Amino acid sequence: MDREHAAAVLTRLHVAQAAFYAGEDSTAVRSVLTDDVAWHVPGHNAIAGDYRGIDAVLAYFTRRRDLADKSFRMHPRDILAGSGDTVAALTDGTATIDGVEHAWSTVGLYRIAGDRVAECWLLPLDAALFDAIWSPPR
Repeated sequence: MDREHAAAVLTRLHVAQAAFYAGEDSTAVRSVLTDDVAWHVPGHNAIAGDYRGIDAVLAYFTRRRDLADKSFRMHPRDILAGSGDTVAALTDGTATIDGVEHAWSTVGLYRIAGDRVAECWLLPLDAALFDAIWSPPR
């Protein structure tokens, strides 16, 4: 995978997600995901699960947006690309949930197909913290 191509695809994804998380519709996000996209979120929290298909992935994004009341932001840091179709991206996240500001870091392991994302495995660097953040009392 060419690092520049991977960076361009992930930049498109993160810009589209940022707009969606701020309240825009899903058009831009849909344009950067394959129809059969899969998203894997580990842990024991309100957003954990395996999501398959664009509608399920968008429902997951919507849940994350709603839990953070549109305050969720991603802060991309670094990308590691090799010879395959998988790219690792270190990204920090911030959100205010139930009035409390949170910050965490993840590695997203993305499978890229052409100019779209086909799969993501989200790997929090501190799993217990990630679970605590995304399991707000309701």
